[in-house]
Amino acid sequence: MTQSDIVQKLWNLCDILRDDGINYSDYVTELVLLLFIKMEYEQTQSDSRFAHRLPEGARWPDLTGKSGLVLLNHYRKMLLELGQSHDPLIAAIYADAQTRLKEPRHLEQLVRNLDELDWFSAKQDGLGDLYEGLLEKNAGETKSGAGQYFTPRPLIDSIIRCIQPQPGETVQDPAAGTAGFLIAADAYIKQHTDELFELPLEKQLFQRRKAFIGIELVPGTRRLALMNCLLHGMEGDEEGVVRLGNALGQTGASLPKVDVILSNPPFGTAKGGGGPTRDDLTYKTSNKQLAFLQHIYRGLKPGGRAAVVLPDNVLFEAGVGTDVRRDLLDKCNLHTLLRLPTGIFYAQGVKTNVLFFQKGSPDDPYQSEGCTKRVWIYDLRTNMPSFGKRTPFGAQHLKPFEDAYGSDPNGNSPRTENVEGAGETSRFRCFTREQIRERGDSLDISWLKDADSLDAADLPAPEVLAGEAMAELTEALRELDQLMQALGAGDEAEQQKRMLAEVMGFEVGTGA
Repeated sequence: MTQSDIVQKLWNLCDILRDDGINYSDYVTELVLLLFIKMEYEQTQSDSRFAHRLPEGARWPDLTGKSGLVLLNHYRKMLLELGQSHDPLIAAIYADAQTRLKEPRHLEQLVRNLDELDWFSAKQDGLGDLYEGLLEKNAGETKSGAGQYFTPRPLIDSIIRCIQPQPGETVQDPAAGTAGFLIAADAYIKQHTDELFELPLEKQLFQRRKAFIGIELVPGTRRLALMNCLLHGMEGDEEGVVRLGNALGQTGASLPKVDVILSNPPFGTAKGGGGPTRDDLTYKTSNKQLAFLQHIYRGLKPGGRAAVVLPDNVLFEAGVGTDVRRDLLDKCNLHTLLRLPTGIFYAQGVKTNVLFFQKGSPDDPYQSEGCTKRVWIYDLRTNMPSFGKRTPFGAQHLKPFEDAYGSDPNGNSPRTENVEGAGETSRFRCFTREQIRERGDSLDISWLKDADSLDAADLPAPEVLAGEAMAELTEALRELDQLMQALGAGDEAEQQKRMLAEVMGFEVGTGA
């Protein structure tokens, strides 16, 4: 049984939750409260080193031997006890957790169905990857809340391959969500260090407990993130890898500077909650993305690097937007900008980009002015397929960009403009700081022509277009008049024509 088969079986269990009156958007939260208990049991059966054991009386076998109201009451008691666990990480995962299940038979069904899954196959691929697959399935199906901005895994993996996080580096995500970026960074490092075994023990412990830190505003989403991290072998400190708080508030202001920041901040303004309350950001704004961008480039160590997903408006917004972009271009080397296709996020129509930059300049990590000399822009949006369920966005679509980006994580590899075309038909072009300055420091730069759109030079003259529109309207009015006559509403039709004539300044005589 493949991982996708198991994920589908898990998602199908939500039918039981629906029968118990649980909201669609709460499916995954309700399911993972129980699922994590099962996964912890499976993990401890095969890995004696798994440090975060659930307490006695709150383990999976304590559920399988019960039924009816006894089972439901014991499960409620378990959740309460887990939230008060002496293990701070388990306590954080189950803080304020409670089940909305009301029918004992529905809980019995869930326990039985979870027990019957092919856990041997699941463990072969890794329980963490299975759990993450469920989160992605939830994002694709519910298309609401945090799920609508779930960062597609192919994009995360591509960004990681470009940024190349290294052992010993500190990696931060100030808008962690379910910790996708942090887990992918950890997986990349493990892949290149034989699951960390090539590192000395001290460095192994650093990777598990100190290398990664995330901030998440929403308690329910942070719960999902903590489970996700723990199932991937990432422990963090006593608060876990992902802390609860607002990166645009005091929590973010108190964070130490780091080597790498990877993030996809939430879209929207401060009206949605979690807006900027810090007084250490130079440019005051209610635009969350502009505030997050300031946090990110200010939060890097000298020479540190970042990749951040941002919507189009950050590239061109005037006023404070211009100030923030100018400050970024001064303090960092913004070496690469990737224009992403539409349709790859579950929030339809959102147009986004990835900004890659390094604190300081290539020659001097402590430089704080004039660090950006040129920006390479890759257009992966124009003349791309319409992505969705029928045409999924995958690694193959990002491979040409990665090849153009090069092997240097700071964008210093030799580059050429002629990618999938030459000159102005190339997807990859270089713009100097002076050219950007001439555009008012707007980074909203596009040059490829959309094959589906007409060139303005090929359009008919405006008076011709206006005449054609008038002719179509006249014909439509004539057909409506005939329809009303046929329906026996001739008097109403005549009245409407008189009103139209008055508006147009015509005289209309009555029929004979």
